[in-house]
Amino acid sequence: MRALLLLLIFLTTIYCNITVFAEVKDNPNKKILAAYKEDVTGDGLKELIELYGVLFSNDSNYLHNTWAIVNGPGKLKWKLTYEGGYDPKLQFIDLDHDGVKDIFYQSATGGSGGLYYYHLHTLKNETLKELPLPESNNVHGEFQKDFKAALTIESLKEPILIDVKSRANEYIRLSIYDDNGNLLKQTNLMVDPIAFFEPALISKSKGYGLKSYQQISGAYHADQLGTIESLWYFENGKWIKLKTQWVPSGHS
Repeated sequence: MRALLLLLIFLTTIYCNITVFAEVKDNPNKKILAAYKEDVTGDGLKELIELYGVLFSNDSNYLHNTWAIVNGPGKLKWKLTYEGGYDPKLQFIDLDHDGVKDIFYQSATGGSGGLYYYHLHTLKNETLKELPLPESNNVHGEFQKDFKAALTIESLKEPILIDVKSRANEYIRLSIYDDNGNLLKQTNLMVDPIAFFEPALISKSKGYGLKSYQQISGAYHADQLGTIESLWYFENGKWIKLKTQWVPSGHS
């Protein structure tokens, strides 16, 4: 009886080991997306950074899980976990201005709003830390009489007036206006969060910051009125807004 029990324990142990190994080793949807060599610790040596992802299915390009492995000296490694999405990539830019390149991640969500996932990490002195990203502008917009819309951006002194007369037929159909341009019901504009960031060179002496894009729409999301573009600079542990401008979509 004792011999039989020992045999069962032995076989169970082998089976569990094989199962765990198979789950880790045999994942046909896991793939390495990109490999980079950059000094992200500040030690003067380039680390190998590998970006991995797991495909949602074999017939889709959507990744439901992505992560990066930073291979340090010896057996030292760091794992950076991200959201999934489409076309993930890493950029290496010193955005916090400490003399060491940071790790800037982005991937497209695939939604109709053109939104992206972003993460910013520093690994200076082999200490992993996630840095904040700029927050969306405080914005309010609404339709006004005579086929106009008013957009108020916190960092700008005066509201922006938008002529939407070229869309009058659509807004009349939606019962926002009557034929004479009288407002039939109070309707707010659609204000998206920041959808996209891109690194931007501020100056040779100051280095890089981020440029953000925040879409404003009218009656529905595809009714794009324009974009709020802002320029940001990281200083003393926080993002400072250097400039904000309204860029009309060109369709109004």
